[in-house]
Amino acid sequence: MTPVPLRTSPRTALHIDVTDSPLPVAEMIDWATVPECGAVVTFTGTVREYSVPLGGPSAGNVTAIEYETFATSAVSRMQEVAEAALDRWPQTRRIALVHRAGLVATGEAAVLVAVSAGHRTQAFLAAQFCIDVLKAAVPVWKLEHRQGQGTSWVETGNLITDVAVAAHEWEPYS
Repeated sequence: MTPVPLRTSPRTALHIDVTDSPLPVAEMIDWATVPECGAVVTFTGTVREYSVPLGGPSAGNVTAIEYETFATSAVSRMQEVAEAALDRWPQTRRIALVHRAGLVATGEAAVLVAVSAGHRTQAFLAAQFCIDVLKAAVPVWKLEHRQGQGTSWVETGNLITDVAVAAHEWEPYS
C-alpha cells in the first residue's frame, strides 16, 4: 500500500499509511525530525505473547495477530486523528501514523506513531492522543493466533467510535 501524504505545508506534514510490510520505524523517525523541532516522540505498539480478553483471565501463547481493515477507511480515520492532534497542538510539525495489516508475529511492530514538536510536552501529549484516539476510532480488527489453540477475534474491535467523540473524551494519563 502506498503512504498518503496529507495536509502538507512548508511547516506541517502528515504521513498516514496502512501497510502489509514491516513498519519503517527508523525512516519515520528521520522523516519526523526537522530543524525547528526540539522533540520527536515515537510510540511503537508490538504484538505481545498474551492478551487479556474482556471479562476473562489472561490468555497466553499468542504467536501472531492478523490485522484486518479496509485501508481507505482506516487511512481516512487516521487522517482525522492526526488533524485533531494538530488542532490541539498547532506547534506540532510532523505526525506519522502507520498501521500494519495482515499477519504480524509476536514481537513485531503493529502500529507506529511519530510526532515532532518544538517542545517535549507537546510532542508527548500529541503522540499519546494519537495512539489513544487511533485505538478508539480506527476500524482495525484483530484475529489472535495461539499456539495449539487456534484463533479468536479480539472483542475490543467492536467498540469503534467516531474520531470527534474519542477526541472529545480523551484525557492524558496522569
